[in-house]
Amino acid sequence: MEKLIIQIGASSDHFGGFAVNVDGINGAGNTVEECKTNILEGLKRMISYSSESYCKAPQWLVDGDYEIEYQYDIQSILSYYANVFTKPALERLTGINQKQLHHYATGLKKPREPQRKKIEQALHRLGSELMSVRFV
Repeated sequence: MEKLIIQIGASSDHFGGFAVNVDGINGAGNTVEECKTNILEGLKRMISYSSESYCKAPQWLVDGDYEIEYQYDIQSILSYYANVFTKPALERLTGINQKQLHHYATGLKKPREPQRKKIEQALHRLGSELMSVRFV
């Protein structure tokens, strides 16, 4: 199975995304969900027009033999989840102070690789923990 890699980024007023490994797949929206929807609509159009000479989709896309992986920059993921995670909660999860997280979320500063890894690992730990929750 192939992987379609979609990279999503935030700007001051919207989100944009594109396929890293297939030319011609992109989209935008006011929210990440709108951006993803727009990208998927473009992907469907590309697949439906793939028999045309001007629009060649890789065969694995046409066959449906793929999964989608979304990649975010730090600004985008922090913006996307701003209404879910407070800065104090993110500080507890990541060990990175709130002021620094604010700089990352607004794009004033770009985190170095060790900081990006800390944030990614903290979110993955939380996700894994939540996946193991069962209600009785």
